[in-house]
Amino acid sequence: MRKIHSFDLIMEKIHTKTMTIGVIGLGYVGLPLAMELVDSGYKVVGIDIDEQKIESLHGGKSHILDIADSQVYSAIQSQQFQVTSDFNALCDLDAVSICVPTPLNRNQEPDISYLTYTAEKIKKYLDNPLLIVLESTTYPGSTREIFSGCLESAGKNVDEDYFLCFSPERVDPGNKNFQTKSIPKVIGGLTLSSAQLAEKLYASVFDKVVVVSSLETAEMSKLLENTFRSVNIAFVNEMALMCERMGLDIWETIDAAATKPFGFMPFYPGPGVGGHCIPLDPMYLHWKGKQNKFFNKFIETAQEINMNMPYRVVDKIQDALNAQGKPLNNAKVLLVGVAYKSDINDVRESPALDVYEILKNRGTVMSVLDPFVASFKNQNNQVVPVIQSNSCEFEQYDCVVILTKHTKLDYIGLLENSKAIVDMQHVYKNIQANHIYRIGGGVLDESKYLSFTP
Repeated sequence: MRKIHSFDLIMEKIHTKTMTIGVIGLGYVGLPLAMELVDSGYKVVGIDIDEQKIESLHGGKSHILDIADSQVYSAIQSQQFQVTSDFNALCDLDAVSICVPTPLNRNQEPDISYLTYTAEKIKKYLDNPLLIVLESTTYPGSTREIFSGCLESAGKNVDEDYFLCFSPERVDPGNKNFQTKSIPKVIGGLTLSSAQLAEKLYASVFDKVVVVSSLETAEMSKLLENTFRSVNIAFVNEMALMCERMGLDIWETIDAAATKPFGFMPFYPGPGVGGHCIPLDPMYLHWKGKQNKFFNKFIETAQEINMNMPYRVVDKIQDALNAQGKPLNNAKVLLVGVAYKSDINDVRESPALDVYEILKNRGTVMSVLDPFVASFKNQNNQVVPVIQSNSCEFEQYDCVVILTKHTKLDYIGLLENSKAIVDMQHVYKNIQANHIYRIGGGVLDESKYLSFTP
């Protein structure tokens, strides 16, 4: 009878929105999820080990650009959203969504320490029936192994003491068209009852929920999404280098191919890949494949190409400096954009960080400009200050390198005042000028120079 009682109890709380939901990890995934849960009428408890983050949220301040301070302040003031670093709060929860980091270690293998830490905390404080939904990206089988294994070892029974699901996060920071609520949620459950509860809960929050047959299918779907992107980005990066060798323009070529209304999806070259997903997720799949004696050459090749792109950027900088008769050593170089994508402040795995380190090791004198980022940490964990502005005195640098295409930057001033520009984002699409160096670039019509608008 207890099995039915546990399921019905949680289902009733979802139906009446009287349940308290925890969100462990209040970063780029966890905080937007917490706000959606609050907006849907649930009481939410956010748990994070970062005391500074907790203090900031207590004061109604958001550390995520997509979440306004006013939204956090309102949620805190209404007492629908509470934040803490004390995992004892798990005792009073009916459901918990786990959004902790899943990085790679130095050997490019999964670091699951945050997952195992969280599983141990749940085991310690699991007193009442709890719906557990893991959202952190991980390899197929890990939700079952880490969470179910941990709880079963403590004598906890699925469908009685806990219900377990995996629902991969699909957050895209800075995307104005697709936010957390409007992106379909995939759900896989350890049991049918687990999937039914998670489906009921998430259907009350998100516009669309897609239930799959197992935890492992849901886990695999996330890795497939981002491996697809990694492989295609690597392909077009390599095509860009090939086009350079052949004297062709990869950008014009892509635009031409994209006119086909079927069978083609445009990807674009750049300085590398950043964020949590594309640089890391495929390696989770690659690692798991090796455990099953399967070696995925596509993933390995794509990772090699994408991780080498920062070195291609440095080659371009060297070309720009050579034209001025200057070496990399002691050259003054400005890196424009350190965030991994446009109009956000997220520098996780940004290729700009690798470009910075390569140049630093070669004796280049560097400055960094980014309107969204105040500072970042280098490989020695030292804080590197950033010119947090839309513009600066571009003429004082031997070379300016555009790594991130922020919309707020003074591209006209940069164009007119820079001695040399390495344009890795095709900002000056219609410009042909001797001081512009681009990846995969061909010969453009110089008459288009005056028509440039950023």
